[in-house]
Amino acid sequence: MEDMTDEQRKQLEEKLKNMSPEELAEFQKQQCIFCQIISGKIPSKKIYEDEVCIAILDINPATKGHILLLPKEHYAIMPQVPDEVIGHLFKVSKKLSQSLLKGMRATGTNVFIANGLAAGQKAQHFMLHVIPRKEGDGIIEVEEKLIDKEMIEKIKSAVEGKLNSLLGVEVQKTLTEEKEEDVVEEAPKEDADDEVSEDEDEPEAKEESEDEDQEEDSDNEQAEDEPEESDDKDDGDASLNDIANLFK
Repeated sequence: MEDMTDEQRKQLEEKLKNMSPEELAEFQKQQCIFCQIISGKIPSKKIYEDEVCIAILDINPATKGHILLLPKEHYAIMPQVPDEVIGHLFKVSKKLSQSLLKGMRATGTNVFIANGLAAGQKAQHFMLHVIPRKEGDGIIEVEEKLIDKEMIEKIKSAVEGKLNSLLGVEVQKTLTEEKEEDVVEEAPKEDADDEVSEDEDEPEAKEESEDEDQEEDSDNEQAEDEPEESDDKDDGDASLNDIANLFK
């Protein structure tokens, strides 16, 4: 398509719009280099094959032994892949990982999916990368970034809501939330007469508040002489809970 003129590109786009889903799928297969590898039209270093998938060595590997695991049917991105196919691919990737650990004397492996352009996907055929790793090889280094608690809660709400919707999960309210709603509903409304009486008693209330302020000042002076308790443990527990909530 890179060698096409603007006119040819427009004609192709118009042709694609008029194609049925079956015709479009067949056209994508014809244009996909990995579908041609699967069919045997393009040679490859095949190390595993069954009725669902094929595993080949990457010709541009991140490390020695980098394997590409491909479903035989053409799927562009992961949401298009049926659940049973995804399950089978991960079962095979587990065996491939074990074989790399033993055969390549690797000390670890990455089972990696680039799902979409923003995630680094370059091929138009969905695949799993199984990459052997050794300590200090410098491959796929990720810089860790701290996220504040407020942002974590926003991310949790956004992801959790969409996930529950996709899975058809009905979220039940916690007992605390139900109690809070009951308190709001049962809270009595103040009459206008009560407001007037409170205004009439305002001078006495001010005198009482001044006495309370004096008592609080004396209590604060005593508290300054006492050692403060450390809140490190509570803060640590809260941050761990925030992190754990992301994986629910």
